[in-house]
This record gives sequence, C-alpha cells and structure tokens, in this order.
Amino acid sequence: MGIMAKFMIVDDSIFQRKNLEKIIIRIGGEVVAEVSDGKDAVTQYTRFYPDVVFMDLLMPGMPGIEAVEKILEVDRNAKIIIISSIGYKEIVDKALSLGAKKFIVKPVDIDNVTDIIKSVLKS
Repeated sequence: MGIMAKFMIVDDSIFQRKNLEKIIIRIGGEVVAEVSDGKDAVTQYTRFYPDVVFMDLLMPGMPGIEAVEKILEVDRNAKIIIISSIGYKEIVDKALSLGAKKFIVKPVDIDNVTDIIKSVLKS
C-alpha cells in the first residue's frame, strides 16, 4: 500500500497500541512515538512532529481531549485521528470541533483505518 508517513500512537492500552502499530507497519508507515497518556503525547509531538496522531480520549493523567487541544495550540495543522470506544459522543464531538480530523471506533479495522489515513493525509 505504501503510505510513507510518520505516526504517533497515544493509548493507555498496550494491546491497542500494538494493534495499530501492526496496521501502520503493514501499510508502509513508521511509528515514531508510542505513548500511554496525554502529557507524553504533547511532549513527543513536539519532538517528532508526526504526520498523523492516533489519540485515545480516555486515559489516566491528561485525557486525550486536553492533549488534542495542546497539540493543536502548538501546531494548528496537526492531523489527529480520535480512536475510542462507542459511547463518548460528546467528547468525540468536542475533539472534532477543536480540530481533530476523524473518529475511528475501537476495535479498529485495517481497511477502514487505511482509508481514513489516506483521507487525513490529503487534507
């Protein structure tokens, strides 16, 4: 598939991070950072400036919504894809209104993720 891009995965579940990492590698991407909370996400974003960020919303410490806000303050053009379970419509809507690009429901599907990555990279 050959999507040459740098990715950061932010999720407190190691299973979810590894699952997304496998998908990213399979499509030709590179995972430059993998973190488990929002505070680390902001720090690592400013270190690597990845092309795409996968952001979970519900995490201990700094929640994903706050990390989305802080990353977008640093880089208004950040391409953030929210990845979360169903049932958090208000938080997802807020993240999208702040500037996140898309929302993917867990568990992720490789074809769906690939299509969303392609559309976000074009935006």
